[in-house]
Amino acid sequence: MVRSYPFFMFPIHYQFSIIHYPLKKEMKLNLKNPIVFFDLETTGTNINTDRIVEICYLKVYPNGNEEAKTLRINPEMHIPEASSAVHGIFDADVVDCPTFKEVAKDIAKDIEGADIAGFNSNRFDVPVLVEEFLRAGIDIDLTKRKFVDVQVIYHKLEQRTLSAAYKFYCGKNLEDAHTAEADTRATYEVLKAQLDHYPEVLENDINFLSEYSTYSKNVDFAGRIVYDDKGVEVFNFGKYKGIPVSEVLLRDPGYYGWIMNGDFTLNTKNVLTKIRLRENGLTK
Repeated sequence: MVRSYPFFMFPIHYQFSIIHYPLKKEMKLNLKNPIVFFDLETTGTNINTDRIVEICYLKVYPNGNEEAKTLRINPEMHIPEASSAVHGIFDADVVDCPTFKEVAKDIAKDIEGADIAGFNSNRFDVPVLVEEFLRAGIDIDLTKRKFVDVQVIYHKLEQRTLSAAYKFYCGKNLEDAHTAEADTRATYEVLKAQLDHYPEVLENDINFLSEYSTYSKNVDFAGRIVYDDKGVEVFNFGKYKGIPVSEVLLRDPGYYGWIMNGDFTLNTKNVLTKIRLRENGLTK
């Protein structure tokens, strides 16, 4: 027969020792400006034509305060079943939600003056968000912002997915993956854990992290035009890849019209137009 004792009446031959493990101090980002972590759920993966159905952004201030907001968006188009299977958002879920144009000014105000961070954000989320702003008639200026792509840092150092990164760095399972809010919060926590994990490689400085998490120096957000090693704007695709934009515009004037009428992002077209006007002496 096994006897049971109350917690405080164990026979004397039972001995306990309590080990106190020091709690690891949570990493705090070293910020000069607020930084907005954000994630999008969309109708698809085409940055030119697909639309936002959900956006979450977490604004972190230099003093450590945080503000979070999640919005469902009516994309004004059908959400393909393949996309709904990923994020679980269907047409019926957003039919009564505001369009992006209706909330664009509020979002622009919320992220004004803040640096930008996300997971695969430089290649997808930022270009898609900029396209939505342009469709809404808001030419938001992000040229002075710093962009931190946590996925790039992860791929350079470990090469995994967000769920795996969250498990690897934070020791947690990512619940509700592919919801904008869960992915946004996980991205913020992963970045802090990366700083803690690689103190010999990473600096707790947004300028450094922005530079480190960039594969190429994009002129437009889609990466169709980039800066070369000499800081010259060159095309990054097609038959003129690696050729200075100013040289192509002079050599082949019709190439500008082809891009303006082609399947390129509004941001790419705006950037190319600004370069063309500058080269013609119409702007500085």
